[in-house]
Amino acid sequence: MTTAFDPIDLAGTPLANRLVMAPMTRNRATAEGVPTPSMVRYYTQRASAGLIITEASQTEPVGRGYPLTPGLHTPEQVAGWRRVTDSVHAAGGKIFGQLWHGGRIGHPVLLPDGLVPVAPSAVGAAGQGFTQDGPTDFVTPRELTDEEIHRTIDGFAAAARNALEAGFDGVEIHGGNGYLIHQFLAPNTNLRTDAWGGSDEARARFAIEVVKAVAAEAGAHRTGLRLSPGNPFNDIDEPAPEATYTAVVEAVAPLGLAYLHTCDVLDLELLARLRKRFGGTFLLNPATTGRPTGPEELSLVEEGEADLLAYGALFLANPDLPRRLALGGPFNTPDRASFYGGDDSGYIDYPALEA
Repeated sequence: MTTAFDPIDLAGTPLANRLVMAPMTRNRATAEGVPTPSMVRYYTQRASAGLIITEASQTEPVGRGYPLTPGLHTPEQVAGWRRVTDSVHAAGGKIFGQLWHGGRIGHPVLLPDGLVPVAPSAVGAAGQGFTQDGPTDFVTPRELTDEEIHRTIDGFAAAARNALEAGFDGVEIHGGNGYLIHQFLAPNTNLRTDAWGGSDEARARFAIEVVKAVAAEAGAHRTGLRLSPGNPFNDIDEPAPEATYTAVVEAVAPLGLAYLHTCDVLDLELLARLRKRFGGTFLLNPATTGRPTGPEELSLVEEGEADLLAYGALFLANPDLPRRLALGGPFNTPDRASFYGGDDSGYIDYPALEA
């Protein structure tokens, strides 16, 4: 029987176990999006994960959705991430960088002068976003032109190239949680009637083209894709997501990607159908309403529901999570007040178990 503690070959990258540190925004980069020494320590502390997937890094300046998030579009950012990857590798870990564009989730105060958030259509998100000025109402984004869409795809490819220069073992494309790729996929945020919208297949096109461009740059074996079908986060509404996501998965499956990473929103049957169509390594971030993913979910690997298992908040609070899961605990409790921004408290001061 395969367990979550068994090694796995991830398209040529050997992983010591099947426990993955999920990508989690922590807002601890500099104002210029450069990873800090504390980020080096944070990721290195968690190098016993089979695979670390970093917090989202914007692929271009207009893609920033929150303050103090890192990027992968300047030499200084690449150098900062290189310090992270070198340290993680020295500790025996493997690390993928997550590529991200916030799209309409952002605000002009987060962006260089003159820029406003962009999206497939000029449809603002309900609610407020987080800025250095506190919670702020979302603005109506500017609709991308066809030429700009192609440049945005090129931006993902360039960020993938920068990620390899920064020493990452691979990259994950963030296609979920209501950000730009998800905005192209969802019918309430993509109102286009050109080649990028108007049907399930057309809404899938942007995601497909981004994956192809990134895989061509980084190698498909070093490219993962994260999707969250039906996730309402950031004012997304997908009443019937299967056709669109099937189009995405069927188009990218022949590329031979490193993995497909899906976030369960209480529809494991849909995810199982997408997994079958993908045919490759399947990374699951399971739904655990009201609590962090914990020891109870280890059985998902044993039962063949997933090849890899993503842990978020519990990995945030337990730098030595694989060891704690193997022992059945105890587990540090995540401090939600320090999740986003702040100093090193609740970031790099969670204790590991004594030897």
